Amino acid sequence: MMLLNQRPEHNQPLVAADAAALGIAGADQAERFLEARDSHAETPLHALPALAGELGIGSLHVKDEGKRLGLGSFKALGGAYAVMRLVLEEAGKRLGRAVEVGEIGDASVRAIAAQMTFCCATDGNHGRSVAQGAGLVGAHSVVFVHAGVSRERVAAIARFGAEMVRVEGGYDHSVREAARVAAERGWTVVSDTSWPGYERIPGLVMQGYTVIVREALRRMPEPLTPEPLTHVFLQAGVGGFAAAVAGHLAILLGGERPKVVVVEPARAACVYATAEAGRPVKIPHGQPTVMAMLECHEPSLVAWRVLARVGDAFMTVDEEDAVAVMNRLARPAGNDPAIVSGESGGAGLAGLIRAAGDREMRSALGLDAHSHVLIINSEGATDPGRYAELVGMAPEHVLLQTASSNSWKNA
Repeated sequence: MMLLNQRPEHNQPLVAADAAALGIAGADQAERFLEARDSHAETPLHALPALAGELGIGSLHVKDEGKRLGLGSFKALGGAYAVMRLVLEEAGKRLGRAVEVGEIGDASVRAIAAQMTFCCATDGNHGRSVAQGAGLVGAHSVVFVHAGVSRERVAAIARFGAEMVRVEGGYDHSVREAARVAAERGWTVVSDTSWPGYERIPGLVMQGYTVIVREALRRMPEPLTPEPLTHVFLQAGVGGFAAAVAGHLAILLGGERPKVVVVEPARAACVYATAEAGRPVKIPHGQPTVMAMLECHEPSLVAWRVLARVGDAFMTVDEEDAVAVMNRLARPAGNDPAIVSGESGGAGLAGLIRAAGDREMRSALGLDAHSHVLIINSEGATDPGRYAELVGMAPEHVLLQTASSNSWKNA
């Protein structure tokens, strides 16, 4: 299914708070924080000419977040960044002066952080980021996971020192429980979704994601200059990631921004339902989706406010579409590189493939031989066992074939 954005807000400027969170100054600050981390390394941007040719488009680039900061997901940029910002702000209040990111390891700052507890709900990736951020600054973390989060993903979060709390029900239940317990105990909730009265911290999380846009645009090849980026397909759960990328692109490029297509699992399409209704709606829980990181049933209010303005179309993909993309990226054609993409990571590409193969969607989106498309692989194999089950290869074997191919080409 696909729905074009016909909301009256479409193509209107972002509201002031969202423009500030996703603007150039905020993105500059996010990059400064990122560069202060020992594990900082820019993630690669891959060209996939063979797949672009098959889809009948001019070019296709994939920004691969599969190894971001050792967490295997773009989420590493959001939760940890917000935790670091909040600790420095609290330190500034207590010390009576501005505290810079370079002081994050100072004893006085760490002593303040040690008195702070950050909590969140997660499907897996966001919790790892919050736990890692808390560990970096010496704070405590408590992560709430719902019944559908695999033991492997729970263990991956716990490795960063988080206290784990299992909640019955789905993601939305864990969000509410985290907020309830935090209010009782005086903890700080670092959520990647927002609700009435709770917007600033999710805005900081989204601000961290703007780094992806800046890195990608810096690496886009020069021949695209006369023919700029035309389309971006962005996967959505609560919508924060899609809104952050789309919002920053709109601020950077203005009227020259690419068309933004928001892609969700058909089994958990809360943003699509919201676009259809014209207001934030909660959809019923149904059959689980293989795209577990996108299994959300209620959109972030901040994310919807942004996407109502800069999201150009909303679409859904099926379970088999996501699995097919995982396999296609692991077994590429021609000289395209092999890419490890988790169950949710390739949903944006699944949307592009479906749209490119459908005459009506293709025409509605203006996809043609002159289209230049950006996709973001939002996660690698965050559950290696599940990945191997769906792809028939362990993630390390996929990466080995890429290394072997590069070695042969450079011989």
